[in-house]
Amino acid sequence: MSILKITGLQKSFGAITAIDGLDLTVEEGEFFALLGPSASGKTTSLRCIAGIEKPDAGQIEFEGSDVVPTPIQGRGMAMVFQAFALYPHLTTEQNLAYPLRERGIEQTEVVRRVAEIAEQLRLGHTLARKPDTLSGGEQQRVAIGRALIGRPKLLLLDEPLTNLDAKLRHDTRAEFKRLHRELGMTILYATPDELEALSMGQRIAILEQGRIRQVGTPDQLYDAPESDLVARRVGSPVINLIRGTAKANATINLPFADISGGNWARTIAGFDVNTEVLLGLRPSQLKLVEGTPGGPNFKATVELLEPLGDVTILDINAAGVEMQMVLPEAKAVGFKVGDSLEIEFDPTTSLLFAADTGTAIS
Repeated sequence: MSILKITGLQKSFGAITAIDGLDLTVEEGEFFALLGPSASGKTTSLRCIAGIEKPDAGQIEFEGSDVVPTPIQGRGMAMVFQAFALYPHLTTEQNLAYPLRERGIEQTEVVRRVAEIAEQLRLGHTLARKPDTLSGGEQQRVAIGRALIGRPKLLLLDEPLTNLDAKLRHDTRAEFKRLHRELGMTILYATPDELEALSMGQRIAILEQGRIRQVGTPDQLYDAPESDLVARRVGSPVINLIRGTAKANATINLPFADISGGNWARTIAGFDVNTEVLLGLRPSQLKLVEGTPGGPNFKATVELLEPLGDVTILDINAAGVEMQMVLPEAKAVGFKVGDSLEIEFDPTTSLLFAADTGTAIS
């Protein structure tokens, strides 16, 4: 059952269009991620949903009712901003209690709820301390606690991990997943970070220039992107996109090889010869030839190696085409810049896109 339904949402700031006809549905109890680069419309979308910004057009239905005319306080939502926005002169306990006291909640209930949220977020040892004495992770948990203490039905998170270091981001991602699991709350999470979206979002919307480009589970977005834009947004290292042309017999001509046998073969059989396409190869799908090649193969030269512990990312060049591949460290050890490799891949794992529109071909 959907708890949030957005239809035709539009918002501009002068000549700048921040949201351009956004449609989105979030299910009750879902952890939903909005993934997009800076200036894609993520923050503006959340601010419109929360009531901080008024949209120029469109509907925001929350629990079946259009909340666009509803004041912020009456929407049953809470928002955590990129900046923690804690009151510096108040202790953790006072920061957590502030929203309840503003609503005139009885003192005994305030004390009970503060103790409850402090235990859930492991903040008991910080209750008497002020924000400037807390670590970044503790400040983030206080900001989350202040949002949660009012028991909102929808929690909006706007790039909440941006100001944390790598270790804290990892720990806080786990914390968000734990809270979602234990509280059963609906969460809409905006981030430019692919890892955050893929590791936490049950479904993800790819947002670009104020429009939703595709919605799906992490697996759906990775395995079946509807455009080259989505393919580039999901997957690390980024997908290799190689320009080629359609040939007779459902074959793609690339600078370094002719490729056939992909799942797209039946479709391109009807294409005009020399139609331009983009072949997508994930770096993890490129393999070293060991023995007799089992699929399309080509030679490439190593241009850069980036060891990452158990794996190594190789920048390679095949007939002037620059690509990346990922190898287990045990197989990459001993390679150096300038070495020649023989590489193969399974064509059924490749993706194909129209060069002019970027639309997936399947």
